[in-house]
Amino acid sequence: MGNYLPEGRILTSTENRNATKDLDALAETMQKRTIAEGMVLRCDRNQTLYIKLGDRIGIIPREETALGIEDGTVSEFSVLARVGKPVSFHVTALEANNGTITPILSRKSAQQEALSQLRRLPVGSVIPATVTHLEQFGAFVDVGCGLVSMIPIALISTSRIRHPRQRFQVGQTIPVVLLGYDEKSKHILLSHRELLGTWEENAKAFQAGDTVTGIIRGIKDYGIFVELTPNLTGLSEYRDGLEEDQLVSVYIKAILPEKHKIKLNIIDTLDSTPVNLPMEYPPLPDVVQPWAL
Repeated sequence: MGNYLPEGRILTSTENRNATKDLDALAETMQKRTIAEGMVLRCDRNQTLYIKLGDRIGIIPREETALGIEDGTVSEFSVLARVGKPVSFHVTALEANNGTITPILSRKSAQQEALSQLRRLPVGSVIPATVTHLEQFGAFVDVGCGLVSMIPIALISTSRIRHPRQRFQVGQTIPVVLLGYDEKSKHILLSHRELLGTWEENAKAFQAGDTVTGIIRGIKDYGIFVELTPNLTGLSEYRDGLEEDQLVSVYIKAILPEKHKIKLNIIDTLDSTPVNLPMEYPPLPDVVQPWAL
């Protein structure tokens, strides 16, 4: 994605500091249409955002605060919520008034450029995203310059979860797979579960006879589903006194690759965090990676 990164990723970089440090730098940034970032200091009653830029303050007029703010597809609250946080923008003008020059900025313009770039990427591209908030039905993520999309809960992992917070935290940087763009809803379509590996890839880490840790993800009359990795779940015989999200040790009775099944036996409940659940991600590159869906 180049410069089209989730907001906050370039704020403290040397390049961004140099692009916003003074009027000469801001003039060059405007001429080159470089996307820069600054911290939002306040939002006034007209919903104008005031941005700290080196030795001065820039402003983003309400109509330029976000792509979709004018037609109501983006809520005003989401703009107010940027106070105290970084935003991406283009410098569109250096406006002189009574001897003072004020940088005029557009977050909307930066988002339009980021969206145009996203729409040119092939389906299956992997890009970095930052989790902005979590709801029962999915995880909302910033995919570039404050453009927010949602990963439905069913596309977060193959293993069933009740809430995205069982996978992600707000502010976390995660890789996402681009599935396309919905022209009708104007939504960027994303997934995550493909990046957690296939059933076969996950199962390679285990052998029949192993005792490992897992998390209970479902309790049925016929058995208990235990997650060994986010994309690998096995079934244990039913046992009273257990709850969903409980940590347990399990004995692997059998692995059946032809049926994509793992038979388990719950040994004990645990108080510590399982060591075999890969919830952390390595540092993500700023460039797009291909992924075969």
